Amino acid sequence: MQQFVFRGDGCSKNVYQGYRTETLVRFLKARDGSVSKAHKMLVDCLNWRIDNEIDQILAKPIVPTDFYRGVRDTQLVGMSGYTREGLPVVAVGVGLSTYDKASIHYYIQSHIQMNEYRDRIILPSASKKFGRYIGTCVKVLDMTGLKLSALNQIKVVRPLLQERTKKKVQVLSGSGKDELLKIMDYASLPHFCKREGSGSSKHGRNGTNDNCFSFDHAFHQQLYDYTKQQALALEAVAPSKEGSVHVTLPEPDPDDAKIAETIESTFHRMGEKNGICQSFHEIKINGD
Repeated sequence: MQQFVFRGDGCSKNVYQGYRTETLVRFLKARDGSVSKAHKMLVDCLNWRIDNEIDQILAKPIVPTDFYRGVRDTQLVGMSGYTREGLPVVAVGVGLSTYDKASIHYYIQSHIQMNEYRDRIILPSASKKFGRYIGTCVKVLDMTGLKLSALNQIKVVRPLLQERTKKKVQVLSGSGKDELLKIMDYASLPHFCKREGSGSSKHGRNGTNDNCFSFDHAFHQQLYDYTKQQALALEAVAPSKEGSVHVTLPEPDPDDAKIAETIESTFHRMGEKNGICQSFHEIKINGD
């Protein structure tokens, strides 16, 4: 009988974060309950982390600060708050991200850093606060800017997805605010869901920056400060090197790849026929 065994080193600890059973269940669900496939996925994940020094990536801030600000301005991802059940709310500006201020290596590095910060800091803190394991998040995708005027024809895409995947994806019309307020408070809404008319809220009610994509937003400030602190701690042991981190990308999760491929290809095909989408739409993805 096959068994999962986590090693006791830092690499595996950064994967399971004190929740061994729940982490194993997550890998099993990702491979539809197949123990052999889940085992291979886990081993591949650990090897990828070792080969690419992922455990040290939060100690490698992207510098200088102004350069990193350019990365943030063109890779529109951020965290706006939490659902009432404690799940982090991650926002993604799909259509307006341009990725044109740095090499692809910096964007990959930034993407992995946000994921690692979520998995190592955000999710464990949420689990502790709510007294139960929280290992997933809600993603809200802003489709503004894509050629998706036929977005309401999402029914063309849904039949292409597995039933388990279909349940994760909801298409919300307008700003999506009314639907999202059923699971989160107003303060946790992504800034683009708070728009009134054609405007966009930049500052919150208390004067803080409300744009969760912005480098000045609290989430990105906390993440960047954390990477700098970790770099200082690591530098005391070994000098750090500046420059982007070159990471070999692992094989994507089939579920996630299927979501991306079917939605992107179908939407772009629709967009080519109908022109650029003028109305505002959101897609909400619930993780397992």
